[in-house]
Amino acid sequence: MPLQGVCWFLCCRQGFSLLGRDYGEKEEEASFELRNKEDLTPNGRLTCHMTRVCMLFKGWLLREVRGNWIKQRRYWFMLSQDSLDYYTGPEKGARRLGTLVLTNLCSVIWPDKQTYKETGHWSITVYGRKHCYRLYTKHFNEAVHWACAIQKIIDTKAPVETPTQLLIRDIEENKFNPEAVEHMYQHNPILKYTQGPLYAPLLPFPYGSLDGKGYGSVREEAVKLFNCLQQLESAWEPVPIIQGVLQTCLDLRPLRDEVYCQLVKQTSYTPAPYTAAHLRYWQLLTCMSCTFLPGPTVLKYLRFHLKSQSPESEMDNYASFISEALEKTKCRECVPSWEEIQMLMSRQEMLCTVHYPGPLSCQLYISSHTTANEVVRRMQEKLGLQESKNTFALYEQNALWEQPVTGSSLIADILTSLATKESESESQWKLCFKLYCLLDADSISVDSIEYLFLFEQCHEMVVRGQLPACEEDLHALASLRLQCLMGDFSTHAPCPPLDELFPGCPTTQRFHTGLLAGALWSHTAIAAHKQKVEQDMRLRSRLKEEGATVMVSILERWKGLAGYSRRDSMAAYLTIARQWSGFGCTLYESSTGSFSQKLWLGVAATSVSLYRQGEAEALESFPYGQICSYGQSLLLPELFPYVSLYISTVVRIQFVYWLCCLLMIPPCLQLSDPILKHSFVGLNREHTTCPCSPTDANQLPGIKWQLGGEFYCSG
Repeated sequence: MPLQGVCWFLCCRQGFSLLGRDYGEKEEEASFELRNKEDLTPNGRLTCHMTRVCMLFKGWLLREVRGNWIKQRRYWFMLSQDSLDYYTGPEKGARRLGTLVLTNLCSVIWPDKQTYKETGHWSITVYGRKHCYRLYTKHFNEAVHWACAIQKIIDTKAPVETPTQLLIRDIEENKFNPEAVEHMYQHNPILKYTQGPLYAPLLPFPYGSLDGKGYGSVREEAVKLFNCLQQLESAWEPVPIIQGVLQTCLDLRPLRDEVYCQLVKQTSYTPAPYTAAHLRYWQLLTCMSCTFLPGPTVLKYLRFHLKSQSPESEMDNYASFISEALEKTKCRECVPSWEEIQMLMSRQEMLCTVHYPGPLSCQLYISSHTTANEVVRRMQEKLGLQESKNTFALYEQNALWEQPVTGSSLIADILTSLATKESESESQWKLCFKLYCLLDADSISVDSIEYLFLFEQCHEMVVRGQLPACEEDLHALASLRLQCLMGDFSTHAPCPPLDELFPGCPTTQRFHTGLLAGALWSHTAIAAHKQKVEQDMRLRSRLKEEGATVMVSILERWKGLAGYSRRDSMAAYLTIARQWSGFGCTLYESSTGSFSQKLWLGVAATSVSLYRQGEAEALESFPYGQICSYGQSLLLPELFPYVSLYISTVVRIQFVYWLCCLLMIPPCLQLSDPILKHSFVGLNREHTTCPCSPTDANQLPGIKWQLGGEFYCSG
């Protein structure tokens, strides 16, 4: 054959091969998945019986195919009760080119606008066990009809159960028959430890990929996780692998039960159970038990596995620890830190540093289940504040910002989030124990540590500019602060920076580095930039001069305080602060459309007030007896202690239970909240009956409430 003929033959052969692949002649059929072979003729052509009985939906669609020449090809699709098939055409003798068998695990991705903008077609994606069909049409309604029809077929399918699920159910049914359970383990290797890879998940997961966070399909991630588990045996440092597994389980919730099943498998009938490599599985299982709670079925299976360990062995010690942890575990918001994982691997508690007003702190041992409420209670006991009428809370705090911690929050999560914030910014974060609601400032003894709390938190308000006062009073407060900290004036005494004594100046707007990078520079832009830099430098210089003048005035006043003791300085400081009518209230920044500037919402023991920032007089003040409704406000927990203090002792407990019922909050849960506990102190046990109807509000003197659009007024 001439050379040209050989080349022509090879090119045509390759071309026909590509065309054959594009038309699906080489695709494997998923015939083992509930496929009814009687509906097809031996040559794969459509029968009349199928077109008349089984076909539910049909039409032309474009399918994305592999190949370098044509990316989309037009096929005739038919949807039956069992599968989605496509053919060369609608005629009776058309060749079937491919089949996607529909089961309960198949999934459909609905058409989205982004794909339409990119391709000019509306697309739907159907995921099966072996195949993924990406289908396109120019009409949105047609795409929606196909997606709905396929989804309805999927929803009618019976749930698919894996062999592991069936065996777990059999073990649960025969858990009191050791011989039957032993027989199951001996004849089903899927339940026992293996050194080989896992090719499919132990639990059923829907087919299809996940969008976001860089993960593949859940099935793929499940197999990858088993590979990670096996790497624990030989890893020199297991903590990074454990953190990676926990992070994946945090991001992909369905995988939590899968990892529990994989760990139970790898800790069952192990050839060398007492080696360090085998204990790594138990250590990861310990971390899992303190981070995620498995589903009910897997939880029963896990408890049975834990009880079957040899007594007085190291595995039994881990099993006991895990059993106790499962009783307390709530879903975590963060993956355990490196330190926490190391403590869990050795079944120990970790140290937590809690700061409180003044340069003071204490360390407490906490577990993965310790909540903020528990730490607050222990801090009150440690500092002798159990009898205080005021309430306390933990705060996340740095030099410029603070936020109270919810009582039910896990301290381990808080510490992890603080470490993350600290790594992302230059500021130092810490956990602080502080006054939360100042219900009775007059009863605080001068000699108590609570008085120090009041003084330090009052000074924090001054430095943040939250205490409206004239310039002279601010200078006096700063000098008293110096006298309290440093004692009598001395030229050799180290003086704190001005921003720790006096309210700071507003931050000026400055150009950031690279703001104009990449822009088209003109002479006008350069001149404007230079002018702005010069103005900024002049402003810095002026602020520096003003700061020096203020510092000189403060130092002069400090000299005049010679002989003042620490207690005298604190008393004088608080005397000046008490001149503001809003002293003792908690301030929250607020804003409204009718005011161009920000406002303060002050929550005090008797009323709620609204202030302009920097002004001493309130714009409006609302005593609790005149408030008709709180609405669905996030400040309701903040207001609750103050309202309960206002109400008389006789009816207070009735009010608390009545409000809990209206808000559908179980009163027993509120009893454990330190923010609300003072509503119940010293009250008569006879008034603990939960009211049945909102009409019981008539017993509350002088109070109007509006909840659910209706008014409930006192008689």
